[in-house]
This record gives sequence, C-alpha cells and structure tokens, in this order.
Amino acid sequence: MGRGEEEELRAARRGYKEAARVGNHEEKARWANELGDIHKRRGEYVEALRWLRVDYDISSKHLPQKQLLPTCQSIGEVYLRLNRLKEALVYQKKHLQLAKDSDDLIEQQRASTQLGRTYHQIFTETESDHHALRNAKKYFKLAMKIAFTLKETPPSMKSGFFLKEFIDAHNNIGMLEMDLDNYEEAEKILLQGLKICDDEEVSQHDDARSRLHHNLGYLYTELRKWSTAREHIERDILICKKICHLQGEAKGFINLAELHHRVQKYDDAIRCYQKALDLAKCLEDEDALVNQINQNIKTVKEAAKVLEQLNKDEQKLKKLMRATSDARGTSNERKCLLEQNTCLDGLIEKARIIFAWPKHLEFAKRKKRVASELCDKEKLSDSLLAIGESYLKLRNFSKARKWYMKSWNVYRSIGNLEATLVKINIGQILDASGDWAGALEAFEEGYRIAVQGNLLTVQMTALDNMHYSHMIRFDNVDEARKLQQDIQMLKSLLKEDALKDQQSDYCSETETEGGNLSTDILGLSASQDSDDSAKSRPSLLACVEDLDDDVPLASLGRLSKSSAKIKMSQLDSVGVRTSASSNHAQASFRDLSKSRDDQQHVDRKRVRVVLSDDEADDPDEMNGSRQKLHRSSEYVTAPDRVVLICQDAPHSSDSKDELSASAPIYIEDSTCSFKCKSPNFTVDNEADLGSSNDAGIAIASKSAASWSKLSNVEVADRLQQSQNGAGVDQLVNNRHFVKVKVGHDLIHVDLSCCLEDGNLDIECLKVEVACTYFLQLPEQKRSKGLLPVIGCLMSSGKALGSSEVIEDIEHQPHESMWIDVVIDGWVPKRLMKLYIDSCEKLSESTNMKLLKKLYNLEVSEDEVVVSDCELQDVSVSPFLKALQAHKTLAVLDISHNLLGNETMEKIQQIFNSSTQKYGGLTLDLHCNRFGPTALFQICECSVLSARLEVLNLSENRLTDACSSYLSTILENCKALYSLNIEQCSITTRTVEKVADAISVGSVLSHLSIGRNNPISGNAIVNLLTKLQSLKRFSELSLTGIRLNKAVIDHLCLVAQSSSLTALKLGGTYIRVDGAIRVIEAVCAGPQELVRLDLSYCGLTSHAFAKACQGFVLLGGILEMNITGNSINQEVRDALASVLMDPKCSLRSLVLSNCQLGLVGMVQIIQALAENESLEELHLAENADAQEIIPLKSDVGGLEVADSEDEAIMEEQPLLCGPDASCTSSCRRRSSACGQPIQELSEAITSARNLQMLNLSRNKFSQEAIDSLYAAWSSPPRWNDGKSRKHVNADIVHFSVNGKKCCGVRPCCIRD
Repeated sequence: MGRGEEEELRAARRGYKEAARVGNHEEKARWANELGDIHKRRGEYVEALRWLRVDYDISSKHLPQKQLLPTCQSIGEVYLRLNRLKEALVYQKKHLQLAKDSDDLIEQQRASTQLGRTYHQIFTETESDHHALRNAKKYFKLAMKIAFTLKETPPSMKSGFFLKEFIDAHNNIGMLEMDLDNYEEAEKILLQGLKICDDEEVSQHDDARSRLHHNLGYLYTELRKWSTAREHIERDILICKKICHLQGEAKGFINLAELHHRVQKYDDAIRCYQKALDLAKCLEDEDALVNQINQNIKTVKEAAKVLEQLNKDEQKLKKLMRATSDARGTSNERKCLLEQNTCLDGLIEKARIIFAWPKHLEFAKRKKRVASELCDKEKLSDSLLAIGESYLKLRNFSKARKWYMKSWNVYRSIGNLEATLVKINIGQILDASGDWAGALEAFEEGYRIAVQGNLLTVQMTALDNMHYSHMIRFDNVDEARKLQQDIQMLKSLLKEDALKDQQSDYCSETETEGGNLSTDILGLSASQDSDDSAKSRPSLLACVEDLDDDVPLASLGRLSKSSAKIKMSQLDSVGVRTSASSNHAQASFRDLSKSRDDQQHVDRKRVRVVLSDDEADDPDEMNGSRQKLHRSSEYVTAPDRVVLICQDAPHSSDSKDELSASAPIYIEDSTCSFKCKSPNFTVDNEADLGSSNDAGIAIASKSAASWSKLSNVEVADRLQQSQNGAGVDQLVNNRHFVKVKVGHDLIHVDLSCCLEDGNLDIECLKVEVACTYFLQLPEQKRSKGLLPVIGCLMSSGKALGSSEVIEDIEHQPHESMWIDVVIDGWVPKRLMKLYIDSCEKLSESTNMKLLKKLYNLEVSEDEVVVSDCELQDVSVSPFLKALQAHKTLAVLDISHNLLGNETMEKIQQIFNSSTQKYGGLTLDLHCNRFGPTALFQICECSVLSARLEVLNLSENRLTDACSSYLSTILENCKALYSLNIEQCSITTRTVEKVADAISVGSVLSHLSIGRNNPISGNAIVNLLTKLQSLKRFSELSLTGIRLNKAVIDHLCLVAQSSSLTALKLGGTYIRVDGAIRVIEAVCAGPQELVRLDLSYCGLTSHAFAKACQGFVLLGGILEMNITGNSINQEVRDALASVLMDPKCSLRSLVLSNCQLGLVGMVQIIQALAENESLEELHLAENADAQEIIPLKSDVGGLEVADSEDEAIMEEQPLLCGPDASCTSSCRRRSSACGQPIQELSEAITSARNLQMLNLSRNKFSQEAIDSLYAAWSSPPRWNDGKSRKHVNADIVHFSVNGKKCCGVRPCCIRD
C-alpha cells in the first residue's frame, strides 16, 4: 500500500472517530463509507463489508432513504466480489428500488448494471438457470437504455456525460452474446462500441477502449482469426501500459499467451505468461492471479511435452507407412495397416489434446485411407467422424456437415447405433451456423432414435441439447422445465444401471486385431491400460474370432459385406462404444490437469474486467481498480468414435463439451463493464455414469453459457427401463423422484421433502403434489386459482400410508412405478395464484416453501401463515404484491424469516390501501430482523391501530429505541390484548415505558417480556401493579428474568386478583419459598391456571412437593413444566401420588433434566398405569451415566425386532395384549438389557393412555431403545393409535399417530 493511501486511511479513521464523538450521524455514515471504499480498493473485502454495514446501519436508522443509494451499491458490489451472490442481489435490488423511488436515473443505470453482472455470474456458475439468463439480459439492456437516455439528454450541460457507461453497456451485452455462442452478434455489438469511441473522439488510451479490445481479442481467437485477434490484444496491452494499469496489462499478456497456446507456439506462450507473472507480483493482494499464472505455465509445459511426443509418434507413423509399402501383397500387409491404424488413433488423440486441428485433420484423413484398405466399414465411419470433427473445430461448417453425413450413412449401413450420435453432432453444426430450428429437429431426431434403441445415455445427450435449444435459443421456459425434469429422472437411472457387467458384453477390437494404442502419453499407468483394454469398443470383425492377422486383404472383401448386414437388434445390449484412444485422451487430460480436484486446464486462461460506476467520475481511481478475471482454461478430450462435438474454447459453438473446470478466479472492481469470461464447471461424476477411474466413462458437464454436449458416451448393457416408466429413484443428493399421475397429466415429485424419520408423511406428500401440479398447469387453467384437494394416493393398487410402501415402490419394475392420485375436489386458493402471477411479473423464482404454506387447507384465505420460508426483504416482494391484491386479512404470520424494516414499510402500505377498516388482526413478526423503526410503521397506520389484537415481536433486536413506539402502540391500539416482546434486547427503560402506557381500561390479557436483561425489580413491580388493575389479564411470561422478593410479593397479588390461565416463570430463580408462595397465591385466587412453568427454579424440598401436590389436585392445571430442578425422593413420591390420584387433570408433564435416574423414571411411569388424563410425559436427560454403562455391556443375547416386525405391530396393535406373544417377546428383549430396562419396559407397557413419551439424551443403547419401543408398541394405546418412534442421534421419542412429537417450535405453538 502506498504512503498516500495509508495516510488517507488514517485520516478517514480520525474523521469517523470525531463524528462519533460529536454524534453527527451523517458524518459518521460518510466516513464509514469512505473507509469501506478504501478497503475495497485494497482488495480487503471483508473489512470493507464491515465498514459499509456500519454505514448502512447508521443511514437506515438516522438518515433519509436517499442516503442509502451509494451504500447499497457498494455493499452489493463487495458481496459480488466475494461471490456471495444471493446477498449481492438483496442489496442491488434494494439499490434499484431506492433509485426508482427517488427517480434517480444515474443510480438506476448503475444498479441495473450491477444486477446484470450478478445474474450473469449466477448463470455462468449454474448449469441451467434460465431465470438468471433472462434477468442478465433484462438488466444489461435496461442499463444500456438508461445510459443512452442520459447520454442524449444529460441533466447538465457537461460534454460526454455518461458516454463511458454507454460504451461499457455495449461491452457487457457483447460479452453476454459471446457466452451464448452468438459470435456474429457479439462482434457487431463490440465493434459498435469501438465506433462510438471513434465518433465521440474518445481518447485512444481510454480504459473503455481497453475492455472492448480485450473482448474482441478473445472473440477473434475463438473465430480462429489469429492476426486480428493479436492486433486487438496488443492494443489492449498498450492502452493498459499507457495508463499504468498493471492488472489490465498482466491480463492482456495472459490473453496473448492463450493465443500462442492455441497455435502451439508454446515458447512464446510461456514468455507472455512470464511477463504477466512479473506484473502480477508487483501488485498487492493478487496471490490468486499469481498462482493461476504459475499453473498456466505448468500446463503449457505439459502441452509442449505432448507436442514433442506427437512429433515422435509422427516419425513412427512414417516408418510404419514405409513398412506397409514394402509389405504390399504379402501376409504382413494387414498387420502393418492395423499398426498404422493404432498409431493414428494415438496421434489423433494427441492432436485433439493440444488443439492442433490441422494435424488432427491430416491424421484423420490418413486413417480414412487405412480403413479403406482394411475393408473395415467401422473404422472407416470412425475416420469420417474424426474428419467431421476437424472441420468443425476449424469452423468450416459446410465441410463438417458433409463428412458427418458420410459417417452417418456408413454407420447406418452397418447397423451401428453410433449413427445416433452423429445425428446429434449434425444438430450442433446447425446450431453453430445459426440454423437453430434445424438443430432442434436434429436433436429431437437423435432422441427418437435413442429411445427406439433404448440407449439412455444417448437420450441424455439429446435431451441436454434439446434443453439448450429451448432455453437459450428459443426462450421456451415451459418446455425447458419439462426437459430438465426428464434429464434429472434419466440421470438417476444412469447412476443406478450404467456400466454394469460391461466387460462381458464387449469384445475388444484391439485383442482380435493385434495391437493396442500406445500407452506412453504422459506416463499412463498400467492400471489405466488394463482398463482401456477391457473397455475397448466392440468390433464387427470380431465375430470372426479366429481370424489371422496374416490373411491377405483381398480375402476380406466378402466378409466386410456380410458384416454390414448385422441388424440393429443385435446391438441392443452393446450401447455406445468408447474407443481406447479416447480413454487415453482422458488419461492425458488427467495428467495435464494433475487431478480433478485441481481443476486446471491447458487451454485458455481467461480474464474479465468490470468497472464500477461509482468510480467512473475519477479516471485515476477507475484505472487503478479495473481488473480482469482470469479464465480457467478448458482441456477437452474428445473421442474419435463417440465425439458429439469436441471443443477447444468455452465461448465458441465448438465449446459445449467441458470435461472439467475450476471455479474461475473472479477479480473485478466495477459495476459498469467486464471482460468476457467463460463459465466452467466441474465434472459431475455422480450425475454421470461412474467414477473418474473408469476409462471410457461419459463425461457430461454442462456449461451455462455454452451448453454441454456429451463426449465419450458409454451405455451399460442391461438397461430395462421404459421411457414411460417412472418411480422412486435415488439421486446423488439423496432425493427421491417419483412420477405422479393426476388425471391425464404426469408430474415429477420429490419425495425427499416428504420423509419423516424414513417414513412417508402422506399429508406432506399431498401438499407437494397439489402445489407441483398447480405450478405445471398452463396459465389458462391456472387463472381460476383452483387447487386440487388430494384424497387417496395409490401405488400398484395399494394406498400409500407407511414406510414399507415406499420400499415396495422402489423395488417395483420401472414400467409400473408411479403414484395415482384421487382428487376429492377443488378448493380456491386465490392468494397462491396471485403470488405465482407476481413472481412471473417480477421475473422472480417461486418459493416452494411459501407455496405449500399458502396451500394449508386447515385455515381460511384470511389467515396467512408463511413462517419459516427463508424470506428476505427482496424475495418477499412478489408475496407482498399478491397480499396487496388479496386485500382481506385476519392473520399475518411471517415469523422465522429474514425480513427487516423495508418489509414492514410495505406491510404498512398494504394495510393503508386496504378497504378492511375493522375486524380483529393478528400480526406475528417474531424471529426476524426487524428493528425499532419497524414499530414506527405500526404507529403511523390508522388501520393497524384500529384492528390490531395480537402483536408478537419476540426475537427481534428492537432495543430500548423501541420504547416510545411500544408506548404509542399500547395507547393507540385499543383492541390489543396480546403483546409478546421476549428476547428483544430491551431493558428497564422499555419495561417502564410499557408499564406507563397501560391504562386501567386496557383490554390487555397476554404479556410476555421474558429473556430480556437487565430489568430492575422496581420496573417489574410497577408493571405488575398496572397488570393487577386489569380486569381481563390472564397470561404472563417472565421467563429468564431474576425476580427478587418484592417482585414475588406483587406477583402473588396478581395471581390472587387476576384470572391467570398461564404463568411462565422458568429460569427466574425464585427458589422453593418463592414457588410455594406463588402456588399458594394461585390456589387462593380464581383457580383458573392451566399452564405453569417453574423450570430451573431450584425446587427440591419436601415442602414444595406437598404444595405442588395440593396445587395440582385443587387447581385443575393441565400443563406443568419443572425441568431442570433436582428432584429428590420426596418430590418423586409426591409427583407419583399426584399422578395416581383420580382427580389429577394434568395432560402434559415435563420432568427433563431432573436427575430422576432410571429408578425415578420407572416410578413416574408406573404411576400412570391408571391415569387417564396425562398424554405427554417428558423424561429427557434423567438417567445416570453409571446406571447406563453396565447396560451397554450386557447385550450379547439381545434379539431386536427388525423393521418388518415393527411394521406388523403398527398395523395390528389389537393382536397384542398383556397375554399375547409380543409381551413375552418384549420381556425377553428387556431381560437381555438388564433389570432396570426390563422394569422401565414393563412400566411403559402399563401406561396405555400415554400418547407421547420423550426419553431423549438418556444415553440408552440401541438395543435398549429397541426394547423400550417394543414395550411401547405392545399394548393397544389410546384410541387404538398406531405406535411411532422418532430416534435420531440423541432424540428418542415414542408417540402414536396423530400426536406429533416435535416439528413445531415452542414459540410457534398457538392456543
């Protein structure tokens, strides 16, 4: 860092401290922004983000909204540089919205450019994000439109206003067109940018010109116009050198090195890389770029070794050609030709590896002559295919098509299924030459043939290309979505069945024809050799097994003709062949790249530049910040037999076949413009046919900007799946897809989100089916807003309802695997329809979690519960727009999301525009990111003041800054009866304000202020005094607040005078005396208490036990929690006595972490033998470790029921009783675990009315758990309910159907 920059940093820090000292919020925000900008320029993005967040917090709380514009832009830019794209979108969209609200065109242009960059980055990093592509186009075009408007009608008379941004917009759109393989259009746009520079007399050394020259250099490299490419690249380097832009100069040399690499001038390439390396080492924080250049140098050196080996092999070929000439007419002629063919295979692969396409063409034509002399149509068709590939790489599309058609005809004449792949290759030629409709027809034809031949891997290739056409070329969203689903289903089938027993179905051509491909390409290992030999392609000549190499060639003519008559049916089990040479090419690639993990390649190392609009006014700063992204090069291995399209650059139409790529080093500084970068992706071995160790495996990696076309495809022999078959298939990420038939429509549903502890949750599946079906309906059918009410789900004539049905589905034949849906009716869900329409209008993706929440059939349309849907201020926009159109609302629950003050402002606008001026309203905002100013929106909304009845603000960081707002809400909202402000970081000040705002006539009945500290005793005393005067007050939560004697005194007064129904005092440390006084006060009052929480209050004495016993029997309490209290024998005896008393009305008892021990747990459960009221019992974390250790060591003779036994017990509970065999089986299991477990099991068996038992964190062994569950399952339980268990890690829950053991957070439980 320079001395001047260091001084600038110190000055900014001093300025910030001074502004903070005097309390000047505007200056604090300005200096924080300045500090963030300095760190951003230094490449210290995390530190920059910290200061920018400080700026954001100050500006959002204390300054006008317009002050947030530069802050949001800077934060979005830093997040983009950190590649945290979701967060970047949040702030960039907020930046755009603020710019629109303030009608600021300049900021709108900058925000649009940033959004275009981020969506483009998402597009390049994903395989098929059509949504990101569309948005990238939309925002780049919008940025250009606004830039043109500002250029033509500037707000000031300044000459050249917004000219550079207009030029950069051309650069961005040109780059995007290159990513979509539209080279002609990209060239037109980039040259137009240069023309504008000339027309507007932009300086010859301007950085905007540099970016255009850089991208044009890359473009012409892809078009193989070497001299033109070099001219632009050298111009880029010259400009960067003139303006002292070291990064740009370094990356220009990288660009030039790539050009030399492409024409096999490796010495020149290394010299250019070395210059780039020297420049990069002069820069700070450019370690990643230095490392990448070093890797490029290493890769080029490896490529040079391949070229050296190629030259040696070429000399060997010349010797073989002379030997063949000498052997003409002898018995050795055929053997020499076969050796020539083998040598040519190796040369073709080496030429392919180093992109020496003229040499590739020369060797392919030589192979054609050799194949003709061998009278081998199969080798001939392979050579024709290689010639077509050569012409395609040389961008001679007419000749490529000609030779591919010749290959097609020969393959068809001998009945070789590889003709299907040739058809797909022809489609790629048509796509590259601009005939998109013809390309799609070719892909569809290839798919049709692959279906007829039952070649699933070829179907995958065709589907990939069809998907590419529909998504990129024709912008057909619906068709692309359907094809993507088919691809996912097909991937799962390939994962399970490909490459099984492959060797037994292949006969090796190399074995029968003497001579293997040279295995010395960059040190290929012996294990790879054997793999290649085993997986070599089948030969039609191999059917003549004892053919001698010495047989004269003239005798083979008739044999060749007869071999051509082999029918397609004979090849059904063969699949697509993979050549040994292609396997060696892959091995060479692995050696050059060293490992899949390194993801480095020989080809292009590409760089992108992006310039920030907010730095555009300062040329020096802009020049210093412009950086280029180093492209990850692509090393493509394309087989000579199954090549679909073999690429040498990701941006060209011949670049859709990437085998491996690293995440590119993304070093950029701007919002305005960036130099092109190819999206590269890692090979997805899981989704393809096997591991990287298997030679000849298909590598199918899709590039988002230039679609993947599979190379080197191989299909397993025994593929029995029908195209119409569906079912549950295990995918690489443990997802289960199944086809569901709804009427005449088939949809794909993921069952993984409908599994609960391995069991199928039928209700969840019904919701998933309904929502998925509605989403896939045409817009016309969806316009009515009617969703199906799913009744019965059937599979093979059997109703789905238990886990074994899923297993049945998984093991069914594929042709019979689907689920039939019975629709009981249709229900209008207008809000769902409005939400989907809003998503489409705003080009936002649909939130499936939110959709399923909106489908909830148990609530009316007026109750909107969308908790836990991962909503943020930006992503919630479509939902809020739908809510505004919906108009009527009684409950709004948006809890457990990531929403902030901006959302609250929009909610206020929704209610202000509503015509519903009266009627109760519940607003649940807990567990979000709302700040104190969110409450200001409530205060300012007259509709909310009139309607609000329930307000839950818990777990939001409100702080004491909310005190005046809370006071206003309590005063103005006359209908408010429930207020929850737990865990809101408030202290005494806020509690005092709340107490002052409560008037005698208030209808407040529920108040929760727990888990806030520090709160003084006097503040709580004042609050309790006010509550004592309220006639309707009934529920109070003081959880986690230490209560002194004075507070307990006033609490007792409240308990005596009020009709309390719930009192939560957990963690208040009131001890035994305090608890006894509270219990006595409740008993002396109206005795309406139904819930009491005394957890972690230190309750141990006999006095408490007596008080508790009398209280439970007298007061009719339903729920009691005394977790975390060390309960001694006296208290256990008292509790057992209470539970055995017929007057006991408890329904839920929580005794977790009470040090009961196994003996105490047995005593409590035994007391439930005759208890008919208790439904839930929680005994987690009670067993003593010393009691458990001997149990774990004595399990040798244990017999544990398998899943089938448990399923039988679940389905037939009435067959098991105290005298039935299952009880004796339970006893046998218990005895194997030890006497305590046996006693516990017997106690569980006797507690037949219990519906849920929690035994978590008691360190039981698996054998003990199985024994206890057998006891739980043995008697017929309440209402003949089927037994269920939830056992996972420390969780041990036993329950019955209809009683959920967990899943609903305590804070979300509603009365």
